[in-house]
Order: sequence, then structure tokens, then C-alpha cells
Amino acid sequence: MARYRIAVIEGDGTGPEVISCALRVLESTGLDAEFIPIEAGYWAYQKFGKQVTDSAWEIIGESNCILKGPTTTPMGGGETGMKSVAVTLRQKLDLYANVRPCKSRPGVPVPTKFTNLDFVIVRENTEGLYKGIEFKMSDDEVVSLRVFTRRGCERISRFGFELARKEKRKKVTLVTKANILQLTDGFFTNIFYKVSENYPELEHEDIYVDRANMYMITNPTYFDVIVTSNLFGDILSDAAAGLIGGLGLAPGANMGDNFAMFEAVHGSAPKYAGQKKVNPTAMILSSVMMLRYLGEGSIAEKVEKAVDRVLLEGATNKEIVTYDLGGTATNVKMTEEIIKRME
Repeated sequence: MARYRIAVIEGDGTGPEVISCALRVLESTGLDAEFIPIEAGYWAYQKFGKQVTDSAWEIIGESNCILKGPTTTPMGGGETGMKSVAVTLRQKLDLYANVRPCKSRPGVPVPTKFTNLDFVIVRENTEGLYKGIEFKMSDDEVVSLRVFTRRGCERISRFGFELARKEKRKKVTLVTKANILQLTDGFFTNIFYKVSENYPELEHEDIYVDRANMYMITNPTYFDVIVTSNLFGDILSDAAAGLIGGLGLAPGANMGDNFAMFEAVHGSAPKYAGQKKVNPTAMILSSVMMLRYLGEGSIAEKVEKAVDRVLLEGATNKEIVTYDLGGTATNVKMTEEIIKRME
């Protein structure tokens, strides 16, 4: 029996391509794991009427974690009954912390002067506007509720401080709009400062999201660990990805107290499906986060270094990196180059 049992969601659009690339890399490391594909995604909803099937939930319950490819959520899904697969999994499995690192990679062309970034966005993953409580007041008025709980605010604040302590970081910044959303974000802010009392060695502060957005553009080195709510974290993390070369380089993890799911930040990009052109790096780096979660730090280091070597060499050899990095390689070719450098 394999040491690890990993549920795999291939996803929609380009999802099966980038998941295949990540699995090839993982299998080449000799990781003692069984990868079990499960039925989840827009395709599963169309086929079975459920975005995550009952058999998929059973396999998840017997697995160490999930490796998830990007999935499609149709516009207006709330009216059709199709809820986001990612949100469904996060809420049902209580994966309350979405961890999205923003780390510069060697050789990658970036649109700013900042080439040595290394900060982390910790996004609350189960509450806020993404709670999905929406309803019609009338034909002319609709409402979406923003839900914060003491438990949710306490544990995401604690997660951010614990991550900072574990990674030997220096500062935790809470991002809110408490001057306008005074009840919800004021509540979050008060709880954040109460939790901070348990981490006297760490600098901590709160800033408004508009100011954070400005700093993301003008002075992103200001950040170390960001803790924020669901919607703000979703928006800021895409902006952060732009600073390091794009969504094709942005990995992510969804963490709970007893389970985790790993996925690239980017979407399913259906217009590129089957073309083998979407950068596999974000998915491969998400699997690196998974390896560290499983305690396989040495394998994770080996994969990450191989990715960085390819990216660095790709600055001059365009045949080994994908189009978004100015290259001509397919994602299969780029994956093969990463595997070579692990050897």
C-alpha cells in the first residue's frame, strides 16, 4: 500500500493538461503515493448533476489531501444550481485558510522593478461574501450577505501569525475596509489584535484595502504576511501574481486543521484547452506546497529548484518555457525539462 493516498481533480478546460504535468513531475520523484482521480468539476455537474459526486466525497474521506486542477464555474451558476467546485470543497471540508505565496522566480520577466519579492497572502476561505447567501428582494433588488464569525476571524488571524512564526517572518498585516464596513471589518480587526497578543515577537498592523492595493503596485516589499477576508484576498492575490510574472506562476493551498487541498491560482482557461500552451509552473509549485504539507521537504526542495533552473535558463533559451514567459515550448516540453533538471 502506498504511503500517501491523494485524491486528484483533473478539472475543466486546461485543468487536465496542467494536472498531468504536475503528476508526471511527482511520479518522477519516486514519491510513494497513489493518485486517485475523482469526479468533480463542471464536466461532472453536466454528466451527473453534481459538481462533486458522492463517490468523490468517499475517496476524499479516505485520502491525505487533494491535488486539484482548475475548474469552471458557469456565470449565473447560482440560478442553475452549479456552485463553484473550489468553494464547495473549501466549505464542506472546512479548509478555512487559502495560502497564496508571492515569490519572485529567477529569469522571469516582470512588469516592475521589484524582482526579489517574497510575501504570503492568507485569505479567509469559508466566510465573507463567498458564503454564498444571496437572494432577491424584488425584480429590481438583489442582496448578498457578508458573514463574519468570531471563530472564523480568530482562526484565520491565528493561522497568519503561526505561519509568520514558522517561516521566521517579521510582520503580519491585516487588510480590511473597516472605515466603511464598520461592523464586519471592525469585528475582524478587534479579534485580530486580540490574537496578536499571543505573538509579541511579531510586528502587526491593519491597513485598508485601497491602501494595500496601492502598495501592491508601488511598494510590494512592504508586505510579509497579509491576512484578509475572502473577497479582498481573492483580488489582492491575483494582483500579487502579476508582480511575479503572471498567474501561470502562482501556486495556492487551501488549509484546514486536518486536511488540505492544493491548486493553482489561475482558472481553467477553456479557450486554451487542448493546445498544451498553458504554463504548468503554478500547478507544479502547488504540488511542491503539497509535498511540504506531507512532510516531504527534501523532495519539495528538489522539485522547486528544478523549476527555478528551467525558468532561469528559459530567459535565454525560449524553447524550454511556455508562451507567457516569451517561449515556444508546450507545457509537456517544459515539464520534461523540469524532470531532466531533477535528475
